[in-house]
Amino acid sequence: MIGAFSRTRAVRAVRNDVAPAMEKWWKAHKKDDGMITRTLSPYEQQAIMPWIRDWPKIAYKKFTSSFLHWGSSFAIVIATVELTDAASDAAEFAHRS
Repeated sequence: MIGAFSRTRAVRAVRNDVAPAMEKWWKAHKKDDGMITRTLSPYEQQAIMPWIRDWPKIAYKKFTSSFLHWGSSFAIVIATVELTDAASDAAEFAHRS
């Protein structure tokens, strides 16, 4: 008698919220724990578009805010080059005999 029941199919719990064809699909579904998560497709993200729209404004702001620093250093470099060239030319002229 025990052998007759050993070959019977196991009865699964019946789910009313899922169609029978989708039971395997929804078996791995985890219930919500309160956290809402949304994922975006790579085509929806537009990672570069905000930068492309705003880069002229950002470039102008960076240029005007730091002009004093790099402008003065550029002027110092140009003045140093001109002074050293003049000193080099004067030294070469003095050594001509």
